[in-house]
Amino acid sequence: SQLHHSKVHVSTGLLSQRFKYQTNFSSCAHYPPVTARQLNTSTASKLYCAAIPHSLSNRSTSTSANNQLDQTTISTTKRNILINNEYPLSSPECNIPVTIADKLHRPTKLHNQPNHPLQIIKTHIESQFPSFSKFDTLDPVVSTLDNFDSLLILPDHVSRSKSDTYYVNEDTVLRTHTSAHQKSLLCTDTNAFLCSGDVYRRDEIDSCHYPVFHQMEGVKIFKKFDLLANVETEALEEKEKEDLVVQMVEQDLKRQLEGMVKTLFGDVEMRWVDAYFPFTNPSYELEIYYNDTWLEVLGCGVMQPQILSASGRDTADEIAWAFGLGLERLAMVLFKIPDIRLFWSDDARFHSQFRGGKIVTFVPYSKYPPCFKDVSFWLPSNNDSSGCGESSGNNSSFH
Repeated sequence: SQLHHSKVHVSTGLLSQRFKYQTNFSSCAHYPPVTARQLNTSTASKLYCAAIPHSLSNRSTSTSANNQLDQTTISTTKRNILINNEYPLSSPECNIPVTIADKLHRPTKLHNQPNHPLQIIKTHIESQFPSFSKFDTLDPVVSTLDNFDSLLILPDHVSRSKSDTYYVNEDTVLRTHTSAHQKSLLCTDTNAFLCSGDVYRRDEIDSCHYPVFHQMEGVKIFKKFDLLANVETEALEEKEKEDLVVQMVEQDLKRQLEGMVKTLFGDVEMRWVDAYFPFTNPSYELEIYYNDTWLEVLGCGVMQPQILSASGRDTADEIAWAFGLGLERLAMVLFKIPDIRLFWSDDARFHSQFRGGKIVTFVPYSKYPPCFKDVSFWLPSNNDSSGCGESSGNNSSFH
């Protein structure tokens, strides 16, 4: 007989139905939610969480000895880390953990990583605004003036607290939205731009929330004279002219965003919901009816004139609209990715599923790495008279 030797690919521990369909790990006893603060003390744990990279799903240990060890290690590490080679992570005013600093210093951010789902969505949206200037490598370390004050966010607003925002020092933060660059870009000579980037908020970690995610901001500026060029305005008072200009900008905003959304989701039902944002008025949220439910896609509105004037723009002559959206929210729905932490995976089984320009359905995979097993078995030769593996009168051997 001949000995046949073959390598067989065995995929063990296939994903459970819970992971495939359950999108909230906080309800699973084995995978409790982890806060950004707890991530500081979870480096000793090596728990894998259903195909989530272990560095993202670690839970804090319960033993005081391990906690003390982790805290000592982190304190030592923090002393050697500088934010942007300038701000020490160990500063008493800094509440940024080492795990977040690692994301901050990634050489290639996820929204610029070729064939990554976030990059695919970002590139598609950019293609719908061909005349807009694009910015996607701006520094996420910004001043509180740019992140809050320039956007008319009140001094006592909860988003300014250290429980919500990562502070580098008293006057410097990790941007909580891409709108933090609005003022600096408005000060340039561009009248239409898209700004994409990683943003940071102290969210609790679960299947839908992570302290680092990605946004896209869009702004378009109009000359009021151009808007009214083909309109009879002699009989209108100044207030009526201003209201008419706002309506025209609002119509342009809704038309462009509805067109962009249709290229992503198809011919879906849409509705505009009145909203409140301190930096726009009027303000709206766009929702679509998708997979038998209403889904919020983005927020937008007509920019507050104070923001334009603070950027050196003449509000007597100019007006603008702005919108903002989350790339993870869109990618999770379109690619059917059940957990936001998967975007940070280094597993080739995740990344091999995606190609630029294509929206495909994510295929779940084992929570364990691929495992190759050596399997050996005997096959009888044709002149084997023992009859083993052969039927009477049949010279075909089985496999």
